[in-house]
Amino acid sequence: MEILKGFSNFPWAVVKPLNMKKMLIALDYDPSAEKIAETSYALAKSAGAKVLIVHVMAELANYIPLDYSPVMGFSGFPPVDMLQPVEFEELRKSAQQFLESTRDHLGDPSIDIRVLDGDFADAILETAREESVDLIAIGTHSRSAFEKILTGSVTKKLIHDSDIPLYLVPTRIRKED
Repeated sequence: MEILKGFSNFPWAVVKPLNMKKMLIALDYDPSAEKIAETSYALAKSAGAKVLIVHVMAELANYIPLDYSPVMGFSGFPPVDMLQPVEFEELRKSAQQFLESTRDHLGDPSIDIRVLDGDFADAILETAREESVDLIAIGTHSRSAFEKILTGSVTKKLIHDSDIPLYLVPTRIRKED
């Protein structure tokens, strides 16, 4: 990248064109998933790249609702055995349907979709490497401190561990002053 100075009041940067052949877009069930998918897909299409959209099914605990009493507040997690294998398969089907509806929303039947298992960041990186993707797109969620303790930061782990460039889509709604 070369910075050009003196040609205008604003800095200019000359960047080599991105030679992107394939992009992996990682989505969760956050309401911002649509924005992440649309923004990332537009970038991939502008580069003529193929698209792989994934959703990671992590530990069962991520799919078990918190036990919350309106009077007492958070009282813990229900026992893990409450989620039966049949229910887990239903969750997998729901994840597949979520990805299919995202593909339909983007209007491109050539989009490859996959439901992955395991740790969020590890599954994303492993698939990205196996598929030889050139760019990984993820959303940057603003999470509470409690959620970060429970799940860690997928974005932070990907930034630290990835040898593949990342495209971060900010999803936090900016408050107007």
